[in-house]
Amino acid sequence: MDAWRGFKGRKWQEDVNVREFIQNNYTPYDGDESFLEGPTDATKRLWDKVQALQKEERKRGGVLECETEVVSSLTSYGAGYIDENEKELEKIVGLQTDKPLKRAFMPYGGIKMAAQAASTYGYKVNDDLVKIFTDYHKTHNQAVFDVYTAEMKKVRHNHIITGLPDTYGRGRIVGDYRRVALYGLDYLIHRKEKDLRYCGGRNMSEEHIRLREEIAEQIRALHGMREMAKIYGYDISRPAETAQEAVQWLYFGYLAAIKTQNGAAMSVGRISTFLDIYIRRDLEEGRITESEAQELIDHLVLKFRLVKFARIPSYNELFSGDPVWVTLEMAGVGMDGRHMVTKNDFRFLHTLENMGPAPEPNLTVLWSSRLPENFKKYASKISVDTSSIQYENDCVMRPVWGDDYSICCCVSATQTGKEIQFFGARANLAKCLNYAINGGVDLKTREQVGPEIRPITSEYLDYEEVMDKFNIMFSWLVEVYVNTLNLIHYMHDKYYYEAAEMALIDTYTRRTFATGIAGFSHVVDSLCAIKYAKVKTIRDEEGFVTDYKVEGDFPRYGNDDERADKIAIWLLKTFMKKVREHHTYRNSEPTTSILTITSNVVYGKATGATPDGRKAFTPFAPGANPAYGAEKNGLLASLNSVAKLPYEFALDGISNTQTISPDALGHDDSERIDNLWHILDGYFDKGAHHLNVNVFGVEKLKDCMEHPEKPEYANFTIRVSGYAVKFIDLTREQQLDVIARTEHKVL
Repeated sequence: MDAWRGFKGRKWQEDVNVREFIQNNYTPYDGDESFLEGPTDATKRLWDKVQALQKEERKRGGVLECETEVVSSLTSYGAGYIDENEKELEKIVGLQTDKPLKRAFMPYGGIKMAAQAASTYGYKVNDDLVKIFTDYHKTHNQAVFDVYTAEMKKVRHNHIITGLPDTYGRGRIVGDYRRVALYGLDYLIHRKEKDLRYCGGRNMSEEHIRLREEIAEQIRALHGMREMAKIYGYDISRPAETAQEAVQWLYFGYLAAIKTQNGAAMSVGRISTFLDIYIRRDLEEGRITESEAQELIDHLVLKFRLVKFARIPSYNELFSGDPVWVTLEMAGVGMDGRHMVTKNDFRFLHTLENMGPAPEPNLTVLWSSRLPENFKKYASKISVDTSSIQYENDCVMRPVWGDDYSICCCVSATQTGKEIQFFGARANLAKCLNYAINGGVDLKTREQVGPEIRPITSEYLDYEEVMDKFNIMFSWLVEVYVNTLNLIHYMHDKYYYEAAEMALIDTYTRRTFATGIAGFSHVVDSLCAIKYAKVKTIRDEEGFVTDYKVEGDFPRYGNDDERADKIAIWLLKTFMKKVREHHTYRNSEPTTSILTITSNVVYGKATGATPDGRKAFTPFAPGANPAYGAEKNGLLASLNSVAKLPYEFALDGISNTQTISPDALGHDDSERIDNLWHILDGYFDKGAHHLNVNVFGVEKLKDCMEHPEKPEYANFTIRVSGYAVKFIDLTREQQLDVIARTEHKVL
């Protein structure tokens, strides 16, 4: 059988160019969802088995089983199935370990973390393995702490920078898993061997020497990938010849990534349109039915729902709900003006109906008002029914990243197979403002963390004085932040290199350097309060400012008020300007995001009161969201404020999460669906970047929190800042934070 039979185009056959293949062969779909099929008997039976395992996992405190004797690698396990007795049910095969939901032992990021993750759930790692990775094999975590300065350790300990990828795999590197299906591994190995042959030549610089070693690791990973597939009886050295093989080959590429890396975000990328080409060909050739096509997608999604990693408690506090960020994108518009919606986009959304809502994969619609109305209505329907989709603005991302980008974590874009991102956690700007007022002293620990500048001693805060001192502290924080990230990524490349993922990315890759902002809205509102009202300082017996009393009214971010929104824009631009003043690792391009995942709670717990009226040690608003209670003019005004933030200064993403009462959207499903897609059109046409949509009332959240045992809440999924999560998997503290967020009852 000819694997490329019927496929059009020339460039993609002469070079590795999946984007060219897609543009020459995909078929836009303007119709509605009436062609979709329900779940097959095999899908129902497999999903029932998985749900039973998930229920047992929850009973055991969140982890079903941990590996303690085998170091995870491409071939360290035999074939694993959801049910060994009914393996023929699985149309797409492959597990991270030998059992579903069993968490692998992955010590290369740090042996202490791997052992702690296991012990948290009652497991003890083999003593010999602990000795090997302590005495004989250096890990990423040990290497990072070897080179940290005293200042870096201090800012980390005081949580003015939090979530640094120094105790876990950094993630956010998306292999182009489609290449395995389109080309097969023999050709990919041949291309990498050619790159190695010509890399450096007579110019053996340090960078060329390092790159040659990395290419060699990539080639070794491709060979290992081929052996991994053989365990399941497949030969992926050749291109995929059918739709089933295309899905399976692609999944094997992704499986290689999650067997060797436990990154914070393990996205699968932009695969929907690619797979539709194979499915459409098989449908036209009579090889499969629509029901079988849906079954392939259902089973692929089922495997994504099973991805799990063993995590330490501090990680789970930051990223609550056990997320993996198997982010998967659909829709968008091509550079030639054709929309890229296919029938497969409907199939992926339909998995949320066939198997019910779920956090993974992190389904992301690349929105444009130019998408076909039928698709916009169907996506809105799924949002109204499940609250499981996020939306990103294709019209602001396409000019930067082209029409074949992937979302590498929650909201951040990278060109698929062409670039990688160095993940960078968050800098706490709200705490930085407090440092400026208190002369660099941390209110919680009373350590001198920032520069020892003169604190503000006046009873009332003066805007100009605050801004002068804030600028000094701001510059210091950004400098130590960038330097810390440089060390982390140097050591990650050296001791925990992502060979399997990088093998599916161009050898000469573009690199971006991600930073992030936490406490954004609280800094904006605090500066507004100081500028437009009177802010009185409240001090303790040592003279430190511990609280504030605001006298008078002031504009707040989130109400479409230019006074506040201009300060928000200034804050974002200033942060990015300061980041760009510093060298970034491997000459990467600096970017930033306004995104906090669920770490808004952890950041808030580490931060004293702020001049906007927020009480000490209470949660921040998530991402780019306005502060809790600040929004007074309805949903549209709030969206307008966020939409003003310029994406070109936050190419790593601007996360906005909104909870909308069903009655605010309309009196019936039809009206709610129409209102939602019109809101998305208007919001994104203004240049906004991202929107998480939750459609439910707070009373449902409260009932779920108090009665998690109710069957209807087993898979109740909500969107938080940048990802989805089962509400019952959040800690009570996180649940209360979500409940405290603004529920928009009017548009």
